[in-house]
Amino acid sequence: MSNPVPAAPRSAAPQFPDHLAAFRLDGARALVTGASRGIGRACAEALADAGCDLAVSARTTAALIDTAATVEQRGRRAVVVPADLSAPTAAGHLIDLAADALGGLDIVVHNAGTLPTSGDTPVMVPFHRSDRTHWDQVVSLNLNATAELCRAAHRHLIASRRASLILMSSVAGVMAAPMMEAYAASKAGQISLARSLAVAWARQGVRVNAVSPGWIRTAMTRHASGTAAVSDWLTSHVPMGRWGEPEEVARAVLFLASPAASLLTGHVLVLDGGVSVPDGGLAGIPKPSSPFTTP
Repeated sequence: MSNPVPAAPRSAAPQFPDHLAAFRLDGARALVTGASRGIGRACAEALADAGCDLAVSARTTAALIDTAATVEQRGRRAVVVPADLSAPTAAGHLIDLAADALGGLDIVVHNAGTLPTSGDTPVMVPFHRSDRTHWDQVVSLNLNATAELCRAAHRHLIASRRASLILMSSVAGVMAAPMMEAYAASKAGQISLARSLAVAWARQGVRVNAVSPGWIRTAMTRHASGTAAVSDWLTSHVPMGRWGEPEEVARAVLFLASPAASLLTGHVLVLDGGVSVPDGGLAGIPKPSSPFTTP
């Protein structure tokens, strides 16, 4: 039996009166997870500036209300959909609630994620001293919930004429990250998933990409950016020599979500100041001794 002929692409390249118009998303319906602060909040604000109506999600309702207020100040609609994505059925439920509230979904930006923690303190220890609890905590939220979210989003995105799914990975997913092995493995898994889904869903009109930020100044990285010895050591490995800001990541997400990226799928966009360039951080840049010990 001969192989079936693949379905034809759903649409031709979009046309716009000028290049800047290709970055507009007027009337698009977007869900952003992890939207209560940091990168997620910046993404929600950037998408609202481009014309999106938003469903914003995170565990903390009070902070989400504040994010929603900033979206509405930009003249767009905002719906608050709290969710704890570590719960097994939460991702699918969240997708359906967001789609029902907005009348469909055109864009999903999955930003929610975690480092291994003890209380509110990140746990960074050599792998041989880590335990299964920390591994499961990270993989459950960063990878398993991502898979469930993507699976649930598919039926809504294929109904859109401008569907874009963006997974927030990390530079840790494209380079070695000692003492962050669970986090790095989960983020590498997100990149692999994005590439596979990009190919699987391309003929259905759904673009899938990943963003891999480097050292970004957020609440999750405050333990590092706020400790001089650690911050100096980390930025010494960044050729650009500084921390990134959430708004810089949000602008990359806006590009990937917009028609300006209409031919771009299956890509991982690394925003790291050059830290992942092979040996890039060794080009004559003095580095302090590591503040970490690994007995």
